[in-house]
Amino acid sequence: MDRRYYLEHTVTSDEIDALGHVNNVCYIQWVQNAAEKHWEVLSKGHQFDSYVWVVLRHEIDYLSSAKLEDKITIRTWVGDSYGVKSERFVEILKDGRILSKAKTIWCLLDKKRMKVVRIPSEVLDVVNGIVS
Repeated sequence: MDRRYYLEHTVTSDEIDALGHVNNVCYIQWVQNAAEKHWEVLSKGHQFDSYVWVVLRHEIDYLSSAKLEDKITIRTWVGDSYGVKSERFVEILKDGRILSKAKTIWCLLDKKRMKVVRIPSEVLDVVNGIVS
């Protein structure tokens, strides 16, 4: 079973920098958007409203450039989740070739108190694909 989530995107003019390719900040935004949309899908039908994920760390490799009107695919999946942290991987592709890849460490917070919480087993089951 493929546990990856896919988004399609066409590069717009407001994402282009002075060098004529997508600004690096846009890649980070795409990484974050993909994670948020994937979490919406994973958590649908579950009562996780009392939690929120926040980024602790982004690692990103820029391998090639995207340009105006390029059609790209953003592919993401969850890696290891343990304690209060969860790894997420994202690849940004054009025509099947990886333009950029990222690893992000997310941390789970209690939304009301905005305090770090250990990932509960019911959330772990969802991110690990045990429960859908």
